[in-house]
Amino acid sequence: MLPPPITHPIFCMSQIMSDIKSGIQYMFQTRNSMTFAVSGTGHTAMECAICNAVEPGESVLTAVNGIWGERAADMADRIGGRVNTMVAAPGVFFTNAEIEQALSKHRPVLFFLTHGESSTGVLHPLEGIGQLCLKYNCLFLVDSVASIGGAPLHMDRQGIDILYTGSQKVLNAPPGTAPISFSERACQKIFSRRTKPVSFCLDLSWLANYWGCDGKPSRVYHHTGPVTAFYSLRESLAVLAEEGLENSWERHQKVAEYFHTALESMGLKLFVKEKNARLPTVTTIVAPHGYDWKDITSYLMKTHNLEISGGLGPSVGLVLRVGLMGCNSSKANVDMVLAALKDALKHCHKNKM
Repeated sequence: MLPPPITHPIFCMSQIMSDIKSGIQYMFQTRNSMTFAVSGTGHTAMECAICNAVEPGESVLTAVNGIWGERAADMADRIGGRVNTMVAAPGVFFTNAEIEQALSKHRPVLFFLTHGESSTGVLHPLEGIGQLCLKYNCLFLVDSVASIGGAPLHMDRQGIDILYTGSQKVLNAPPGTAPISFSERACQKIFSRRTKPVSFCLDLSWLANYWGCDGKPSRVYHHTGPVTAFYSLRESLAVLAEEGLENSWERHQKVAEYFHTALESMGLKLFVKEKNARLPTVTTIVAPHGYDWKDITSYLMKTHNLEISGGLGPSVGLVLRVGLMGCNSSKANVDMVLAALKDALKHCHKNKM
């Protein structure tokens, strides 16, 4: 029998929460004091960011080149934002000129962009976009759920105002906690709102106090946090810090390149054509011609106990998606996936029509 988990009251958890905050600051490369973990998945952090930063009637711009931009637009619309989208085909990204044109046209208070679009396998460039948002007096919100720890990202240097991720990707922690950070500029807007955020559970003023980010001498009970998940998150952040961010970035990139080269030598095509825009943690393979992608994924699971996904959102039916992230990002695992794929292509029925 294991001993019972520590109780949730804040005074018992304060040191653990402090360690988590420091670990997130390192992972995000930020000095923001408003840094903590939302109790919930990446979707919860997305909603936390949007419902605090946007008031009803305010303009929001979302970059849609996969499912996560679609989700952000939906959330902003639900809270009464005036949502505008800029849309790109799956597998491509936006230029800074296109982004500036949209910012100039719509004058949003918030611009949403996905750094690692896991539904299409795109790693979106970030350089210069934070400066554009500053120029147009707009907060820059970035989803890094599939990319953080696996690809270079510098929150402060790149001018990102709100950044979030999930615990279950590169960190390899159980799902249920979502690191998030707000810049001083974001906090100034949020704490000068005319109306309360629509969600009590995600209200930043409450969460800031709960996590000891508001400088007040005492913390008020807000909710029962996922204590066991907090322990896991702290350990995962410690593992990342022990390896070192730069080493983790380099390892993921080298493993991805090794995988991509081998896939192409098998005659398979990568969905993202531009090499520099390929997400190191999630590889998208063009669904092999003549096969039913469902047959391939089903065969891999039944025969090799290996889970490879089909497309998601706009990429459904177009790709196979292979996640190699955190401790799973290794050449040994790549070799295992390649062998299983070769076996699946050999045994799955190919339509000769």
